[in-house]
Amino acid sequence: MQQCDLGLVEAAAAIVSGQFSSCQLVSSCLERIEATEEGIGAWAFLDPAHCLEQAKAADDYRGTGRPLGPLHGVPVGIKDIIDTSGMPTEFGSPIYAGRRPLEDATVVSALRAAGAVIMGKTVTTEFASFTPGKTRNPHDPARTPGGSSSGSAAAVAARMVPGAIGTQTAGSVIRPASYCGVVGFKPSFGLVPRRGILSQSRFLDTVGTFGRSLEDAALLADCIIGHDPRDPDSRPVAHQRLLETARSRPPVKPDLAFVRTPMWDEGDADMHGGFAELVEMLGERVEEVELPEAFGSAIDLHRTVMLADFARAFARDYEHNRDQLSERLRGMIADGGKVLAADYSRAMDWRDLFNVTLDRIFERYNAIITPAAPGAAPLGLEATGSPVFCSLWTFCGVPAVTLPLLQGEQGLPIGVQVVGRRGDDARLLRTARWLAAAVEGVE
Repeated sequence: MQQCDLGLVEAAAAIVSGQFSSCQLVSSCLERIEATEEGIGAWAFLDPAHCLEQAKAADDYRGTGRPLGPLHGVPVGIKDIIDTSGMPTEFGSPIYAGRRPLEDATVVSALRAAGAVIMGKTVTTEFASFTPGKTRNPHDPARTPGGSSSGSAAAVAARMVPGAIGTQTAGSVIRPASYCGVVGFKPSFGLVPRRGILSQSRFLDTVGTFGRSLEDAALLADCIIGHDPRDPDSRPVAHQRLLETARSRPPVKPDLAFVRTPMWDEGDADMHGGFAELVEMLGERVEEVELPEAFGSAIDLHRTVMLADFARAFARDYEHNRDQLSERLRGMIADGGKVLAADYSRAMDWRDLFNVTLDRIFERYNAIITPAAPGAAPLGLEATGSPVFCSLWTFCGVPAVTLPLLQGEQGLPIGVQVVGRRGDDARLLRTARWLAAAVEGVE
């Protein structure tokens, strides 16, 4: 096993114990990137010399005997809509080619404080919307890796880097994690500050993490959760210690609600069959719960908010650089400009009503299990797949994590999405870890 094969938790522990150095780990990751990047295209920016400079600084600091951060010397990929000083942040658009921010985003500052090596910028779709970048799925280069956090998911899946940061406004963490066969975690809305990150929608944008295990995704989230008053939706709450809680044993075996959602018929036969087997295996630990009929409007309500916010967020580029925007994004911005204020306000009211219903479900069940995507990654690179199984949970601001527990007939990964009550992120991860162990027969 090479150093690049290790996850975040294992790599961080090995550096602390002196099993190998940060320079050795980063060099192993760079060798892996050199061998695989041409076929996958996960990186928008990578400077190997700068990576090794950071790693050497981490090793020199370790030699002082001072306390080390939880990610000391461990490389992390950053989605290219998140500002990084000293590196370009170009939003996946030619309009911002060469843009170099002067300051780190809050989450990047937090990662540096935790000791992480900022490896580079991972590919995003155009303005983190739906027009794909160059990235291909590591399991099959003829298939999409998902979006919009395409490069982050693919880089972790291809063992180029042990962890990465992404964002989700519809399904941009959960869906690519499912397609690429890694763990993707979208925390509760407001838990991770978004200062220094491209804004699409104030009430939907959420920062998430990618790892090869649930523990990896939890550790990475632990390092970026915090309060920043410059984000109007950032909340000063006590730290939940996600990794510690996720590793703990539930006091009793969890009860799970299997929710098909109104979008169930959009799933394919592999996904339907996989969930049938999963529910049968879980037996008395799971019950099917049907959402009220009103949830059938959730996708349209989410789209109303998202498109109106797109029209506001990208107004300047739509006005001055329209010819450099994709046709699809131009259409979305134009549609968003037609949304009435009354319809926007009504959609936000429905979000609160949906959460009241979900809270009642979570009074009875520890978590919801539901699809992460309609199936395995679809063939073709012209689109990034459908987010219909993610949009509801993003709209409600609840935490969600996808686990690569199922496979399609061709051996491609299919994620199981586990959803928790808003603010109960640690409990969700503990339940999800129990589920993964139960499927593996080691609970």
